[in-house]
Amino acid sequence: MSDPVLGLLGFVAALGLIALGLPVAISMGAIGILGYWWMNGWMGAAYIIGSSPFESIFPYSFSVIPLFVMMGVFASHAGLSRSLFDVINSFIGHRRGGLAVTAVGASAFFGAICGSSLATVATIGRVALPEMKRHGYDESLSTATVAAGGTLGVLIPPSVLLVVYGLLTQSSIGQLFIGALIPGILGALLYALAIIIRVQMNPGLAPKAERMGWGARFRFLGQIWPVVLLFGVVIGGIYLGWFSPTEAAAVGAVGAFLLALASGGLTLQALRSSVFETAGLTGMIFFILIGAALFNSFLEETGLPQMLIEQIQTSGLSPLAVMVLILIFYVVLGCFMDSMSMILLTVPLLAPVALELDYNLVWFGIVVVTVAEIGLITPPIGMNLFVVQAAAGNVPLSTVVKGILPFILADFTRLVLLVAFPALVLWLPRAMF
Repeated sequence: MSDPVLGLLGFVAALGLIALGLPVAISMGAIGILGYWWMNGWMGAAYIIGSSPFESIFPYSFSVIPLFVMMGVFASHAGLSRSLFDVINSFIGHRRGGLAVTAVGASAFFGAICGSSLATVATIGRVALPEMKRHGYDESLSTATVAAGGTLGVLIPPSVLLVVYGLLTQSSIGQLFIGALIPGILGALLYALAIIIRVQMNPGLAPKAERMGWGARFRFLGQIWPVVLLFGVVIGGIYLGWFSPTEAAAVGAVGAFLLALASGGLTLQALRSSVFETAGLTGMIFFILIGAALFNSFLEETGLPQMLIEQIQTSGLSPLAVMVLILIFYVVLGCFMDSMSMILLTVPLLAPVALELDYNLVWFGIVVVTVAEIGLITPPIGMNLFVVQAAAGNVPLSTVVKGILPFILADFTRLVLLVAFPALVLWLPRAMF
């Protein structure tokens, strides 16, 4: 058996273990160790067991992960989601479908200070779902809207997933963040358009709500300055060169802590749970990083990435055709894996292919994360579907799935636009860096 074939079998075996329900970190780590042992004996396996776990997480740049996680956790306790929902709702909530569009807008803004899809769904869901239920919105529309809106938290900076991709590919995190702005805004606009089209076709899904006066609108506007300030300082500081990404994450974590403290939402119990939540999420991410490092050591030893490049070079396929095949692969994989695991498992294998095809790695990263978003709302394993199901009081999963198709179509439309017009991603980074 040739080494690349062994690497391919190892990749399939890791997918199989994950499909059977074994934790992703253990699946990748176990296959990596066994594969390395098969090729290099116990001494080789002992070497990567002793070196890879430390080398995979010790770089200073990785400290950005717990800091951005902490920023998002404290932002949840600051009550910012309620303020975001109220201010958008005061302007458009009275229109048919306006509360659903408000939920998408609030998710986009909250994602700009949170960076986690699951946290965005859970937080916005607690605010938006009761409001839509009170106004008689169809459950399939309301739950699907919150599930889809939460995916924006993965892409709109600061995004933990973009940070991990940047660290894996040695890409500029600052360029990834600014490159994600236009695709993130485009995603929110397409989701809003999907809602508008759906309620126009079936007005009974979303009754009109009451109109608010300008006094209420100005009052709510005055409540969102913390979100604007926090986002402006963190992201603006990176773009203007005031902070490195790690320093900006630290500033954001402290800023979110102060906002939560000022809002009165950060009780001693909330502070304790925030610290434990940050530690738990960070530990989970680092554990997956360690498993991915062991698995990638095995893949590099087999020469599978190099074989893929050689096969593509001799296949006669155009770069666009190869990209379409990669995207189809990600869509299928996203039906069975969470986005973080998918990125860690596949990017070390496919990033060299993207470079060989002369694709910009910043553009490739935004496209890959966009596909990962689709996986978050795609049955049967779309994580956002289960989170919103719980947030809505355990409505049937079939109800959530029933309303998700228009948002998946909106995501595919955005994906086509990003592939057809790379400038949607690259124009801002090239203008500012």
